[in-house]
Formats: sequence, C-alpha cells, structure tokens
Amino acid sequence: MQLGMIGLGKMGSFMTERLIKGGHEVIGHDRDQDAMDLVEGVGAATAASASDLVAALDPPRVIWMMVPAHVVGAVLDDLVPLLHEGDVVIDGGNSNFNDTLARGEWLTGLGISYVDVGTSGGVWGLTEGYSMMVGGDDDAVAKLSPLFETLAPAADRGWGHVGPLGSGHFVKMVHNGIEYGMMQAYAEGFDILRAKEEFGLDLHQVAEVWRFGSVIRSWLLDLTSEALEENPRMDGIAPFVPDSGEGRWTVLEAIHLNVPAPVITHSLIARIESRNELSFGYRLASAMRNKFGGHSVKKDA
Repeated sequence: MQLGMIGLGKMGSFMTERLIKGGHEVIGHDRDQDAMDLVEGVGAATAASASDLVAALDPPRVIWMMVPAHVVGAVLDDLVPLLHEGDVVIDGGNSNFNDTLARGEWLTGLGISYVDVGTSGGVWGLTEGYSMMVGGDDDAVAKLSPLFETLAPAADRGWGHVGPLGSGHFVKMVHNGIEYGMMQAYAEGFDILRAKEEFGLDLHQVAEVWRFGSVIRSWLLDLTSEALEENPRMDGIAPFVPDSGEGRWTVLEAIHLNVPAPVITHSLIARIESRNELSFGYRLASAMRNKFGGHSVKKDA
C-alpha cells in the first residue's frame, strides 16, 4: 500500500521503517532534512514539501500525520487545499478528541475521510509493534487495515477500530491518563523503598523480583528496572516530570462526565508539583518517560 507520512520524528521514522519492512511504499516529508535522510536510509522516498508529497502519491491518496497536537491545525491548513475528494488523512498524534471532531466535520464536507489513530508504543514500536486505537468511518478504516496490521504487534492484536471519528483519540487520552497513574504508583513505591535506609535495599534487585510472577509486573516495570540498573540514584536527572496534555484532558472529561477519577487526578497534580519538589520519585518518573517514549529528560542543575 502507498502512504504519505508527514512528521518523521522518533515515532514517525520508526513507523515508516516498520511499514517499509512490511512491504508498503512510504513517501515521507519533514521540515528536518536529517529526519528525511534517516528514512531514506531504510528505503522510503521523500518529498521536499507538502505539495511535492501530494503530487508524488497516486490518487486516492492516504496521508498519515505524525506531528505534535499543537501543529496539526497548521499542517492541515497547508495540506487540505492540495487534496481531492476520496483522499484519506490520518492523525496519529495525541490530538484532543474535540479538535478531531471539528476537523473531521471540515474534511468530511470536502469529501475527504479523516481517521484518528491514538498510537502507543513509543520508541519500542519498531521492534515490538504499536498499539493503535482507531476512530473513523467503517469504509475508510477497512481500507487502511493493511497499514494497521503491519504496524501492530500482530495482524489480529494490538489495534482495533474502537468507534466513530474522535473515539480513537478519546481512548488514547484515557490510556495516557491511566499511564500517569501507573507511573506515579511505581515512583512513589520506589521512593518509599529508598527512604528505608536501614535496610539498604537494592531498588534494581527489587524491581527484578517484581518483574516475574508478581501481580504488579508490567512492561513499565521492565523499563523502570532498566532505568534503576543504569542510574540507581537518578543522578543528573531533575525532579521535573512534564505533562503533554492528555492527563489534563482526561481529568476534565471525567469531571464533565461525573466520573470520579482520583488516582489519575492526583497523578496529574503530582506532575505539576514535581516542578517545585526535590524527590527521587519524580526523578524516576522522568526516567520512565524517557525509557518508554524517548522523551527528553531535564538535567539537574
């Protein structure tokens, strides 16, 4: 299948590589020439501009945007005037589902299908596959299923058409809210262990014990164990844990729906609090974000 990919950062470039290996033709575009050079190295073609990308694709075109939520609108403003009825645009980033609904209404009015794909897997998706929560019209999603089957851990698992337009980003929003809560629980637990100095606990050893057979074993714990092995004291990592928006949106939607979500809410508040606290737990949470998503780590002053 032929695909245009806009946004060749870590996720976009790794997804491009996985698609190429799966036999798909990918033409990529990014403002960063180094990113374009990177995907050319794995067999993708590249286009110098959005207009060149659209011209290089056979109609009806399929274009996947893998860009930060705050630039999706600008990308669409440049892209949509170049498209025609029957084309498909995929938003694979972490857009707010309310924005997705509005954009879908706009594109549908032009005869262009809009599909939202909440995508999880971070920097490990290239080898492990991506989890994808897909929202959109039945016919458009069915047409795109070969892409999802290639990107997922297996053709029949790790992805699903969860509902109409907007539902993919809504499910991913809640997924990220849960992620906040899990990370906070691990960070607090290891902070308690570290504080019991008279036991001299080896936190990496404890994580390794918990990884096998334990009720709390998880991939996130696997990555936490790696982080503790590499840097047991979290030296050089500032206790500053960013939030990219999804946790806030989840809390706001929970309030709107009258659904109590104290754990997710507290984990968001804890991230905000981390920017004023000196805590091992916050350092570890920052290291976890780096492990699963390749997110940057703020260095200690």
